[in-house]
Amino acid sequence: MGSHRRPADSGIDRGARGTRVTVISVAAATAATAAAALAAAPAGAAPQDTPATTKAKVDRLYEQAEKATESYNKADERADILREQVQLAKDSVARGQERINKMRGALGALAGAQYRSGGIDPSLALMLSSDPAGYLDKAAALARIGARQADELTDLQKAQRALSQERTEATGKLAELEESRKAVARHKRSVEHKLAKARRLLNSLPSDERDAYDRASRSGRDGLPDLGGVVPASSRAAAAIAAARSAVGNPYVWGANGPFGFDCSGLTQWSYAQAGVGLPRTSQAQRYAGRQVPLGQAQPGDLITYRDDASHIGMYMGNGQVVHAPYPGAAVRYDPVGMMPVSSVTRI
Repeated sequence: MGSHRRPADSGIDRGARGTRVTVISVAAATAATAAAALAAAPAGAAPQDTPATTKAKVDRLYEQAEKATESYNKADERADILREQVQLAKDSVARGQERINKMRGALGALAGAQYRSGGIDPSLALMLSSDPAGYLDKAAALARIGARQADELTDLQKAQRALSQERTEATGKLAELEESRKAVARHKRSVEHKLAKARRLLNSLPSDERDAYDRASRSGRDGLPDLGGVVPASSRAAAAIAAARSAVGNPYVWGANGPFGFDCSGLTQWSYAQAGVGLPRTSQAQRYAGRQVPLGQAQPGDLITYRDDASHIGMYMGNGQVVHAPYPGAAVRYDPVGMMPVSSVTRI
C-alpha cells in the first residue's frame, strides 16, 4: 500500500518558498511604510511636497485665480452691457408695435371711408348720378384718399420690416446675454475652485509654516512710504492717487470694485472713478485706456500692468512704489513696482 505522507521538500522548493515569503514580507512592509507616509502627509499636498513647494503651488493658484477673476470681470461687464441693450431693444420693439397698431387703425378708417363712398364702378356711378359735378368732386376726394391710403400702406410695410429686424436683433441679444451669463458662472466656478484649492494647500502646512506664509503675504507696506515728492501727471491723477491711498488696508475681494473691498482692476477703476474718470472693468482693457509711456518715465497716477497677459494692475505712486490689491488674503498695500514683470505703463 502506498504511503500518503507528503514528500519531503527539496532544497530548491524550500528556497523558492523562502524567496516568496521574503518578497511578500518586503512588499507588505513597503506598503505599510507608504501608508504611514500618506497618513502623515497633510491633506491637500502631495506626499513629496515640502513647505516651499506647497507655497509655490499656492502662489501659482492665486495667480491663476486672478486671471480667472479678470475673465469673470470681463464677462460680467459684457453681461451688464447686454442687459441694457436687451432692455433698449425691448422698448424699441414695443414702440414699433404701438406705431404699427396706430397705422393699421388709420388705414382701416381710410378703407371704410372708401368703401362707403365708392361701392360701384366709377364710370357707372357717373352715368347714374343726378349730380355729375358733385360726383366728380367726391371722386377727386376719393382719389386723394386712395393716394393717402397707398402712402400709409407703404409706410406700414416699412414699419413692419423694421419691427421684424428689431425683434430679430433683440432675440440675438437675449441669446448673447444668456451665453454671457453662462460665462460669468463658469469663470466664477473657476475662481472659487482655485481659491479653495489654495486654501486647502495652505491648511495642509504645519501651523508655523502657515503662519509664516500668512505673515509673508502681508509683508507689503500698509503705511505711506517715501514717494519722493514726485508731481502727479494731472489733477485727475492726483485725485485718483488720494482715493487709492484711502483704500490701503482694505481687503482683496475677487470681483469687487469698492468701496470696502477690491480686486486689482477694481481698485484702479474705483480710484479713477473718484476723480470723475470712467475706466473699463478689466486690467486688460484699462491697459489701453490712455497713452502708453516707458516705465522709466512713469509718473504718479499711471497704471502699471503686469505679466504678458496684463492680468494684474496697480497704480504708480512715485519713488518706485505702486499701490495694488495683491491677491486673496492680502490687503491693498504698497509694493515695489518691479514686484513682477511689467508689461505696460498707461497714463490716463
